Amino acid sequence: MQEQHANNSALSQRERPYFCWDRSWSVEDIQAKLAQCAREDWPMLAAWIMREARFEDVWVFLRPAEIAARFAELKSLLGRKQEFWKYILGVWHELGKI
Repeated sequence: MQEQHANNSALSQRERPYFCWDRSWSVEDIQAKLAQCAREDWPMLAAWIMREARFEDVWVFLRPAEIAARFAELKSLLGRKQEFWKYILGVWHELGKI
């Protein structure tokens, strides 16, 4: 059974998330990799999550302020999702959320 996170995500900590079809990583594994990876490797991993995970599931792994602070590094790695994230960050900035 999947646990319900505060952000309404139903990802289970020990199971492989739906967007991780090409890797044998659990939610815990991804969180650990984000916490432990070298600064220069973080954007590739974060952008992968931002491209592949549902919006509500991104927050299991990343924080809005973290994305905003490093968006210059992330945007070229976001592919078709770049405009979506640019819009989201712009709105949040206007609202004073980040």
